[in-house]
Amino acid sequence: MGRTRLTRVEVLSRVKAGTLSLRSAATLLAVSYRQAKRLAQRYRAEGAKGLTHRSAGGPSNHARPPAERERALALVRATYGGSVDLRFGPTLAAEHLASEDGITVHHDTLRRWMLATGLWSRTRTRSPHRQRRERKAHFGELVQLDGSFHLWYEARAPRGCLMTLVDDATGRTLARLGAEETIWAAADVLRRWIEGYGVPLALYTDWKNVYVRVPTAEEQATGAVPLTQFGRMCAALGIQIIAASSPQAKGRVERNHGTHQDRLVKKLRRLGVTAAAAANAFLETTYLPEHNARFAQAPRSTDDFHRRTPSGLTLDRVLQLEETRVLSNDWVIRYDTRYFQVARQSHQAPARSTVLVRENAAGAIELRYRGRLMRWTEIPAPLAKPTVAPTLGRSPTAVPARRVWRPSAEHPWRQDYGTIQQGVVELARGGP
Repeated sequence: MGRTRLTRVEVLSRVKAGTLSLRSAATLLAVSYRQAKRLAQRYRAEGAKGLTHRSAGGPSNHARPPAERERALALVRATYGGSVDLRFGPTLAAEHLASEDGITVHHDTLRRWMLATGLWSRTRTRSPHRQRRERKAHFGELVQLDGSFHLWYEARAPRGCLMTLVDDATGRTLARLGAEETIWAAADVLRRWIEGYGVPLALYTDWKNVYVRVPTAEEQATGAVPLTQFGRMCAALGIQIIAASSPQAKGRVERNHGTHQDRLVKKLRRLGVTAAAAANAFLETTYLPEHNARFAQAPRSTDDFHRRTPSGLTLDRVLQLEETRVLSNDWVIRYDTRYFQVARQSHQAPARSTVLVRENAAGAIELRYRGRLMRWTEIPAPLAKPTVAPTLGRSPTAVPARRVWRPSAEHPWRQDYGTIQQGVVELARGGP
């Protein structure tokens, strides 16, 4: 019973008992005298039940036709239903009913219909309370980056990884599907963001070795900042990497994963997509524009914190792996189990100089010494040293014992200095 009905029951019971006049009851109930009179008559005749509105429980004047309701539910049951992992939610089902079947129904209305017929159930569990961090005010001030491993193609293909960038201020999303969460996958999605919007101020990541690492003992002693390959790329572009200590800290991109794991999987299923190339084409042309149009919002400030997009050559140079290697005396460099014979630059052998080795996403190798490009050819790895076959009856590790020479008892080394001096004097006098 609502508060209005409880108030009416209390006031009208006093009218019925004769302790309150009907005119005063009309004032307390904020109704006219005639309405108060009708309510009092109904209360005397039917009690508290008589105060219920006569239209309560009846069909709404704005209700959809039963035939349209049954048609929508039949489509949901046949096309968008299934088990908990396969079925479409009311919001996504309402979108597809409007775009594919020509039935426009509000998602809340469809949710009530699906709940009433058992096509939907509330499976969400309450999570521990955490205070939500306020969004950043500027577009490009902080962009969250994370990879989500999931069966994006269900049983049609192996598990994949969706690399996702989400702007903290607006919720604008960019994503790419691949096989693993690697340096190249992170660099690829970051490059696409930079080419589309500019260089962001900071990236919010987790503590995977792709993005950050703990300092070595030498770095701790010298105070040097530990950088991964991806961290070095971001440092060259002026992007700060902030590592989150928990998934809840970067909740915006984590909630974004949940949305994609529901909506994107079902859309890829309807298209029959089984490969990353087709999935990324669908993401770029259809899914992400619709997603951003629906979920992105305007930032609190109109100032864009993205910096100017570098040239393509600059991005090609920055987004590469870099390692320093020592040039041996025979002008050979070893890199990733490969051997490169560097063309001689002079007639003198190098004094074990360090060479910068660069590798791009396509695997192309570039060698530079003091900023100068060096010519090289790849050579096969040297042959392993042959092992000596063991001799019959002899252990392969047996080594002949070394003979140690020991002086005799009459040797001068075993006599004291006085005895030796006396002998020398006797020999000088012609003695024995």
